[in-house]
Amino acid sequence: MIRTLLAATALTLAAPLALADHHEEDAEMMMIGPHVGHMAPDFSAVLAASGDAVTLADLAGEEGTVLVFSRSLDWCPFCKKQSIDLKDAAAPLAEKGWSLNLITYDAPETLADYADQQSIPYTLLSDTNSAMIDAFGLRNHEMNGKGRYAGIPHPAIIFIGTDGEIKAMLREEGYKDRPPVETVLEKADELNAADMG
Repeated sequence: MIRTLLAATALTLAAPLALADHHEEDAEMMMIGPHVGHMAPDFSAVLAASGDAVTLADLAGEEGTVLVFSRSLDWCPFCKKQSIDLKDAAAPLAEKGWSLNLITYDAPETLADYADQQSIPYTLLSDTNSAMIDAFGLRNHEMNGKGRYAGIPHPAIIFIGTDGEIKAMLREEGYKDRPPVETVLEKADELNAADMG
């Protein structure tokens, strides 16, 4: 009986602590990356296909730019899966006025080879020194300085309007899960409807 009471008391005390830890993790996750409503930082990345430097203005569709920050298409299996899943989002997003672009710290040649092998129908961008990853506040500092992980971002999908304003950001907790295509398309519809309202 006493053991049961002690165990119940321990569980009762542990539950608020577990909830507090979870809320703390959620709060930390919300602090990573740019804030919706703020202006996007000055942007410059390299087109994997041509090696040319581009800005957000060069990339934007009628409504704006969807910028997918991914860790690596060279070695990250979760990023590769996401990049293939997003093939189904490119045309629907374009119809909704949004251009789809995926950016990693991989070299342009690595991304160009990957695009050819996987028939990627959207733009791949190279940020070899992680300048854009840093500018958007997405660098994973836990992995900073650790071999191939140095300079990788926390994965995120950012909607940027033609005026340069950050309209929305989609993220999942951790790096294995990525927002599904349906969620990305729903967010584009939601933003388009708000723009018309």
